[in-house]
Amino acid sequence: MAEVKIYSTGTCPICDKAKLLLSKWKIPYEEVRVDQSSEGLKEMLEKTDHARTVPQIMIKDKWIGGFSELTELHMDGELDNLVQQ
Repeated sequence: MAEVKIYSTGTCPICDKAKLLLSKWKIPYEEVRVDQSSEGLKEMLEKTDHARTVPQIMIKDKWIGGFSELTELHMDGELDNLVQQ
């Protein structure tokens, strides 16, 4: 199974939705709370071309975007391929 990382904050309802969907789809993930970790925020900014919103989602160190992109990948049937590579 691929490594999935989600950058989030504790006050972001869309982050909660993204994590809920990943759990529902049985895709394990690592959460990095950028509101609690300056190193996590720095890492997110470097890996996402300075994205300023959360959630930001990485699959195997490849930036896929946020919640909308995650759900689009799932609806297009491409998410399974990404996490199983």
